[in-house]
Amino acid sequence: MKILGIESSCDETAAAVVEDGHKIISSVVATQIPFHEAYKGVVPEIASRKHTEWILPVVKTALQEAGETLQSIDGIAVTNRPGLMGSLLVGLTFAKTLAWACNKPFIAVNHMLGHLYAAHLEQDIPYPYLGLLVSGGHSLICKVYDFDSIEVLGSTIDDAPGEAFDKVAKFYDFGYPGGVIIDRLAKNGDPKAANFPMPVLHESGRRYDVSYSGLKTAVINQIDQFWNPGYEKTPENIAAAFQSRAVKILLRSLLRAVEDTGLHTIVAGGGVAANSLLREKLAEQKGLTCIFPPLKLCTDNAAMIAGVGYRYLARGDRSPLDCPASARVEGFKRRKSAST
Repeated sequence: MKILGIESSCDETAAAVVEDGHKIISSVVATQIPFHEAYKGVVPEIASRKHTEWILPVVKTALQEAGETLQSIDGIAVTNRPGLMGSLLVGLTFAKTLAWACNKPFIAVNHMLGHLYAAHLEQDIPYPYLGLLVSGGHSLICKVYDFDSIEVLGSTIDDAPGEAFDKVAKFYDFGYPGGVIIDRLAKNGDPKAANFPMPVLHESGRRYDVSYSGLKTAVINQIDQFWNPGYEKTPENIAAAFQSRAVKILLRSLLRAVEDTGLHTIVAGGGVAANSLLREKLAEQKGLTCIFPPLKLCTDNAAMIAGVGYRYLARGDRSPLDCPASARVEGFKRRKSAST
């Protein structure tokens, strides 16, 4: 079964054709980075306009590279949540129109499930496992029982890790996108240059949650307070010290989840899953199997959406053509704390 996937939740216009949920026949991603670089962040209005301009040629290219036509594919899957509302509506409306005009099965896919599924495009991964979804807009630690069944153990209580990377990079004028540049700068810096604080979450039921607003504030507004004597405030040292603490915050909560659940397989997804230090530190953990998607599947892409779409269609599920877009994360069950 060959599925056409479409993704437009943020600033990448993407289309892909995937066979049987794992074989990527084509994958096309048109990035808008040059158009947002001057603003050092995604401008929603620009993103929506570029999606409108690019979605038709991107979908055409994905079909051509796969040697398929709209008549030969078996279904159409598209991201409908969460994301930037204007961006989502471009892809969703386009996919609905194609499905209706060509009389093809239509599936709306949660972008978060797509990121968690990305690693499955490269290998067979048995359930259950611990999922780690980290990006510019989201942070989830969850138990994954199936492609569409997850139990949220922890999330960010304020900023997502990717957002913290972007804001630090913007403040110090490191460049855009911030996560990639900080990762590169940190390789030539010393993480011991500063001792930035770890968040302390006092509220019960927060054992697996993370917080990045305090770290972001410390790096941007209070760096002198936490800077260690004898180290020069170079971009490389700032990046290394910040990145080291950002990864440690994430690992603390994730390893607690490993200890408490007894699950020793971790599957990561999302843009921050491309971070080299995160990958390195998880690889050092003895007794754990840590699975990352290839770098090209960590960032937004349509292959992961097509993969999830296949799983829905193979189960006999369809989405109505009047299903809405939603900017919010919805439908995930959060684990109740012992005190509730």
